[in-house]
Amino acid sequence: MARLSATVLILEAVVIALTIVPAVKLEHVSPGAAGLTAGLAAALAVVLAALARRVLTVTLVAGTVLQGLVIASGAILPVMYILGGIFALLWVTGIWLGHRVESSS
Repeated sequence: MARLSATVLILEAVVIALTIVPAVKLEHVSPGAAGLTAGLAAALAVVLAALARRVLTVTLVAGTVLQGLVIASGAILPVMYILGGIFALLWVTGIWLGHRVESSS
């Protein structure tokens, strides 16, 4: 489960980082604010991915909070409602599959 969680978080970090330009160009967010918030969210996703093997419980809780924040960022950049929903679905599916595999072993 740790590997799957880390993979979702790394992919999400890339998507979060790629939202900086559309936020600035389409939604007229200041470049500094867009860079800072997206950069912090992407960095958090990378840190959580790195921690997944050591402290999976913390990663799962903080990752779930991150999913909520990504969905909430749709208030600024509406496409994030969709992208955040997709990653939240991947996140929940990964947790569900991980529990199924671990309980069947």
